[in-house]
Amino acid sequence: MDTLRERKKRRTRNALLRAAAELFTSQGYDGTTVDEIAEAVDVSQRTFFRYFAGKDEAALGLVEMTVARFVEAVRDRPPGEAPMRALRGAVIEGWYAINEVVESVVPVELYLRMYRVIEETPVLLAAHLRRSAEVEEDLARVIAEREGLDVDADPRPRLAVAVFSGAMRAAERQWSAGGELGPEAIRLITARCLDGLGPALLGDWREPERAAASGSGSGRLAQA
Repeated sequence: MDTLRERKKRRTRNALLRAAAELFTSQGYDGTTVDEIAEAVDVSQRTFFRYFAGKDEAALGLVEMTVARFVEAVRDRPPGEAPMRALRGAVIEGWYAINEVVESVVPVELYLRMYRVIEETPVLLAAHLRRSAEVEEDLARVIAEREGLDVDADPRPRLAVAVFSGAMRAAERQWSAGGELGPEAIRLITARCLDGLGPALLGDWREPERAAASGSGSGRLAQA
């Protein structure tokens, strides 16, 4: 059970995260200072630096919370579940649990606006991509452990995570560009991208086109 001190520290950290997100989304990342974030929560700059190494860490804090919850969800998937099914289940079936993590700090709408700030700010995007690579490695090791594999000897865990992460990035770009979307709409976009992996990797993309061409040819022959 959390102590009173731990709860107070968590409240302060969450308040700083929310203030940072509100300021970054309203006046831009470059236009916001650490002093302004600290002042919005009525704490000192020294207190801010007890929780974050800098404002970039505060900007990425919400995403980091959701990532940590997702990695935990993958680790908790049923034993014996296939790797790609475990990854998909962790994000789709665990969607609302992940959203609860966000909503314990900020409204989902503010989280989405903050995500756009990250994508539009080069220094934040670079940091986010570096962290994403680290998370992919963490996930590959979780998958390897679940499957009883040596991640450095068997490439499959890293390949599976790389493919999954590519689908997630495609989903993120789609909902990030789609305006104000609710959690369920974003969940459906994410599910469609993940479910499209098999057809995208293994399917014949030109099959409908060939079928249409074949149908036209048959029609001409019949007419002849």
